[in-house]
This record gives sequence, C-alpha cells and structure tokens, in this order.
Amino acid sequence: MMLRRTCKEVAALLIAREDRALALSDRVALRFHLAACKACPTFERQMLTMRRAMQQWRHYREPDDATGG
Repeated sequence: MMLRRTCKEVAALLIAREDRALALSDRVALRFHLAACKACPTFERQMLTMRRAMQQWRHYREPDDATGG
C-alpha cells in the first residue's frame, strides 16, 4: 500500500472522488497528503465550491415574470 502520493496523483483522486467511492488506501493516502501539502487543500476547496455551484445551477428555476408581460 503506497501512502505517499504526488500532488498530480492527489488531484486525480479528488476529481475521481466526484464520480465514485475511493478505495480505503486511496482515502488514507489522500488524507495524509492533504495534511502535509499546502496547495492541494486549496484545490480541494475549489472542487467543493464548483460542486456546490453546479448543484445550485442544476436546481435553478427562472423566477416567474411578475410584470405579466
């Protein structure tokens, strides 16, 4: 079980996590890397922000036209 991951590998795991559940070894490696790296937690926050924005966009409804015209 390889726990050391590069930032490139961690970025791929963060993206993959959007589509599927990660294996235990990947989740552990991800957690270790995020605790030690300065850049990757920023990327993770950006991914979460994009996910929230896309969820809001998917559920967006045009407001009813109150002016009637």
